[in-house]
Amino acid sequence: MSEIQLKPIWRWQWTLMAGIFLLIVCAVAITIGPVQINAIEIIHTLLGRETSLSDQERSLLIEIRFPRVALAALVGAALATSGAVYQTVFRNPLADPYLLGAAAGAGLGATIAITVARADFYPSLPIFAFIGGILAVIATFLVAGRLYSDPGSLLLSGIAIGSFATAVQTFLQQRNSDVLRPVYSWILGELTVADWSSVRWAALYIFIALGILLSVSKILDALMLSDEEAFSLGVSPNRIRIIAVCAATLATATAVSVSGLIGFVGIVVPHIIKRLTKKATNRALLAIALFGAAFLVLADLGARTLISPAEIPIGVITAFIGAPFFLFILRTRSKNQ
Repeated sequence: MSEIQLKPIWRWQWTLMAGIFLLIVCAVAITIGPVQINAIEIIHTLLGRETSLSDQERSLLIEIRFPRVALAALVGAALATSGAVYQTVFRNPLADPYLLGAAAGAGLGATIAITVARADFYPSLPIFAFIGGILAVIATFLVAGRLYSDPGSLLLSGIAIGSFATAVQTFLQQRNSDVLRPVYSWILGELTVADWSSVRWAALYIFIALGILLSVSKILDALMLSDEEAFSLGVSPNRIRIIAVCAATLATATAVSVSGLIGFVGIVVPHIIKRLTKKATNRALLAIALFGAAFLVLADLGARTLISPAEIPIGVITAFIGAPFFLFILRTRSKNQ
């Protein structure tokens, strides 16, 4: 175990750097947009002082940019941390937060909200998506049955449930072609509907999930060993595995429900941290969460500014970055085997 432990000083150095980087990225994202707002005016607004901003600019800042940046940071932190945890639990460096059918279930829930219930986009859609994601994960565990202690069996069960949910979603889309556009828009990932209400309820569940994961981060390293070795260290791998999977899935389902399907964050960020440090990432989950938040805030900034005044779906931005990175990791892993 000594080779995968990190010194406390090292962990806090990277956490501090990640926190500073996130603050800088958020400041830039709040300032830049179709309407440029001076950084000094933003600081004065935060401090409640008088500014030269018009009522329209002040409303843009408080009601649109602040919640959008906050929601992007929450979603990025959730997906990055969940990715690192899934990679440990399944002993697979290519594991993604959308395992166990969470994303497919959330996508089905959102599709039902739009096509069947004909519900308003918000707040109904996030609720349907959240319920769909959680139910899909429960179904995955029920299908896996007593094989839940086997990461491979649980993973295959998740793939099967995800495929079934995707098939039902496709059927509903074909039967309701008149509302395909909002469905596809959500599937590609977007933060355009961010407001303080979505930030508050997403923060509640994501903070609970991340709190649980951070509390068990010190013993997650044991899951990188065989179950027999973990037992010899006094760790119950099945118990830790279930806790970690449930918490990571709660974070993933919440993130998907408010932002749509945004891929590759959970692969790119943990691997960047691991390559920078040459260490296992479980002891650096807080740094991963902060870097993940900064990563998605930057991706969202690109999504809304690259072809302004139009927007690129944020899922497209992360795919452009993540797909080549995924192939690089896959190629490197094949060479090392």
